[in-house]
Amino acid sequence: MVVLKIGGNVINNPATLHEALDYFAGLIEPAVLVHGGGRRASQVITAMGHEPVLIDGRRVTDRATLEIVTMVYAGLLNKDIVAQLQSRGCNAIGLSGADGNAVQATKRPVGKIDYGFAGDVTAVNAALLDALLRLGMQPVLCPITHDHHGQLLNTNADTIATETAVALAGQGHGVRLQYCFELPGVLKDIHDPSSIIPQLTPQHYAALREEGTIAGGMLPKLDNAFRAVDAGATEVVIGGLAELRQGGGTRCVPG
Repeated sequence: MVVLKIGGNVINNPATLHEALDYFAGLIEPAVLVHGGGRRASQVITAMGHEPVLIDGRRVTDRATLEIVTMVYAGLLNKDIVAQLQSRGCNAIGLSGADGNAVQATKRPVGKIDYGFAGDVTAVNAALLDALLRLGMQPVLCPITHDHHGQLLNTNADTIATETAVALAGQGHGVRLQYCFELPGVLKDIHDPSSIIPQLTPQHYAALREEGTIAGGMLPKLDNAFRAVDAGATEVVIGGLAELRQGGGTRCVPG
């Protein structure tokens, strides 16, 4: 099966989003879609008089921010994507982490940085997702989770995609994890789209991170990619929609 994660820059571009949803609806395998929407959330946060704060690609989530991202992710974006998939004949069902106990998390401990109501995934309800897939439904997960004690949490969508792939692989499925975003892959030079790194091992990634070639929001994405590789995903690819269609992008492989 396929776990496809689409990022906020894909969602913000209507034409690209439509192409991504066409791609997802056309997959022949059972598939789960995980969406972000960070840029749209930041726009709404700003419009409501707050200042978005991100550190190494991860959002600091105070109580006001949590309320806004819940509205944006679990409401507007999730239901819009579900409706668009239904129009394509894809029987999508939108879920936050609290729905059906789909994704549990714990509030991130305060260390050098206090991320507020940010959640770290502790469990994905693979049995629920598997049952929905067997019923012919395609789950659409947003990046809102819960702690099983009534608290919603904002959780990195790449992490949710990774842990979903890991959980489904644990059910005995062969799982392809694909991260679809606005670039053709992981780039050596962010200003040069032709500088795609076709394959990354953990060692190569560590070296590029140390020298600053890979930084910012790409760090959590690649951390999650290698977590999935280590946990048995059959394929992990990062790239644009055209690259995913054509077998390109950046493949993350074991060392």
